[in-house]
Amino acid sequence: MNAVLARTEASLTDLRPTPGDITRDALAGLAMSPKQLPSKYFYDERGSQLFETITRQPEYYLTRVEMALLESRMADIAYAIGPQAHVVEYGSGSGRKTEQLLECLHDPVAYTPIEISRSTVLASTARLAQLFPKIEMLPVCADFTRPVELPEPAREPRHIQMFFPGSTLGNFTHHESVVLLRAMHATMGRRGQALIGIDLDKDTATLEAAYNDNAGVTAQFTLNLLARLNREIGSDFDLDGFRHRAVFARERGRIETFLVSQRAQEVTVAGQRFHFAAAEAMLVEYSHKYTDAGFEQLVASADLKVVDGWNDPRDWFGLRMLEPR
Repeated sequence: MNAVLARTEASLTDLRPTPGDITRDALAGLAMSPKQLPSKYFYDERGSQLFETITRQPEYYLTRVEMALLESRMADIAYAIGPQAHVVEYGSGSGRKTEQLLECLHDPVAYTPIEISRSTVLASTARLAQLFPKIEMLPVCADFTRPVELPEPAREPRHIQMFFPGSTLGNFTHHESVVLLRAMHATMGRRGQALIGIDLDKDTATLEAAYNDNAGVTAQFTLNLLARLNREIGSDFDLDGFRHRAVFARERGRIETFLVSQRAQEVTVAGQRFHFAAAEAMLVEYSHKYTDAGFEQLVASADLKVVDGWNDPRDWFGLRMLEPR
């Protein structure tokens, strides 16, 4: 990724993907069979707004259950994290969960959100800076799926505390998850920790309803990916020519989200034409659902181990604390 470093009053490190990065990823995905588009590009300003709306839909239990879990177990979590941490959050979004965490930590040194949407990271950091004036805010606008060099806080932290809530890890393939966890391991160092949210395996009806809300907000969110590509790299996707579909593939333990072509059509991206057959499904996102055994095997592949964990009363959602093995 071409890195463009910029500093603003909010001390923003700006490492956003360039149009060239987006074009390259889109062309690579469309050349695959079946066709794919990277879910990380959901989160432009409009996509981030739509996702916040998704989290408030009655079918989307994940955010509601996770926030209740954080609230009920925060004293234990804060004790496990310890004092004077540099909190580094991947995919920070609006920062609602971060506020819960920072409120309960003892003397946190700094907070570094890493978020692909520049407007979102600046807005959430500005809000948190008002609430926590003693915590140094060091936001980074970047694709956290690639290595990111952290800004140095003015005060030396005791350790780096990675925070990755929301089950975002589940959006990656097994290989991609291991790569990301290894990068996280390298970033936090031997003395660091990672608190990760995981959506737990449950019945198919509950899972599929969460990704196919009755109000159609998730469908808008998914189709906004095409709108972003049209705007930023000059593709010509017809948004009316695709529809959202999300299904739970139990044999693979994941929700699979597609954009389904409504007719035979041609799409042009960077001068290259791609044919879509009627009813052809283009994969745009995975959302893995974990068992404890499966998750422990996954993190072990990145030389990490689960040292603590907390579930909601129904065992729908979990938080896991990781450390280097």
